[in-house]
Amino acid sequence: MIKRRKLVELFFVSLMKVATFIVVGSLFYIIITIFIKGLPAINLAMLIQTPKGGYYLGKEGGILNAILGSLLLGISSSLLALMISLPIVFYLNIYLKKASRFALIIRFSFDVLFGIPSIVYGAFGFTLMMFMGIQASLLAAIITVALLILPIMTRSMDEILKTVPFELKEISYALGATKLETSLKVILRQTFPGILTAFLISFGRGISDAASVLFTAGFTDLLPYSLFKPVATLPLAIFFQLATPFPEVQQRGYAAALVLTIIILIVSIGSRISLKKFTRQVLK
Repeated sequence: MIKRRKLVELFFVSLMKVATFIVVGSLFYIIITIFIKGLPAINLAMLIQTPKGGYYLGKEGGILNAILGSLLLGISSSLLALMISLPIVFYLNIYLKKASRFALIIRFSFDVLFGIPSIVYGAFGFTLMMFMGIQASLLAAIITVALLILPIMTRSMDEILKTVPFELKEISYALGATKLETSLKVILRQTFPGILTAFLISFGRGISDAASVLFTAGFTDLLPYSLFKPVATLPLAIFFQLATPFPEVQQRGYAAALVLTIIILIVSIGSRISLKKFTRQVLK
């Protein structure tokens, strides 16, 4: 009996190791492939210039428009999602009972929204554009991407707020603080590292998605200058360049993918550093 248990444990431990190796190996394979194919095509002109005539046919220019467009889109949509999700999670964890039916319905709804493919959000954003009478633009992309990352940010922050000790809330109430004051002055301070991490993760998800902006952002060779004009993004720039039959342009697509990967890595490292820095202020 004991030998059988050891064999079962050994089997599942081996299975976990193999699964971990596959995931980590796939990550490194993707990163190494992008670096090998994209690094030779990166130069200063590519990073500081906008596409010139015939850029997607192999002529001169760069992807500055896509870099700035992606950063502007990612930051704006993440801030919009934060403005919506933060009141929701405070309402769920401060004003509602954790086991209430309404709270369970809200959490289940966000879980469902979490699993919806991004192309569906893109189609919904396009429908919303038609209803509002606006064209493909930065504004339409911001709204669509904000809807895409809203369930991610909300559920992440909801789980973070669940870790706040119940006694901390009771102490705040005992000192005469209202629920709103407790939320903003106690709970927000206690959970700030986790909220910041959720924000940065959502930003990384929003800046790297192509399907949700395919119908809503449009594309332009110009720098972003208006909410109501089309905007270029790195995911779409990568898509368009890799879809061409010109090897030089395809290599530029890998270079754009490398730029996007570096941005995501910087955001990930920044979230780790900020989490470590601000955790010092959290009560244990």
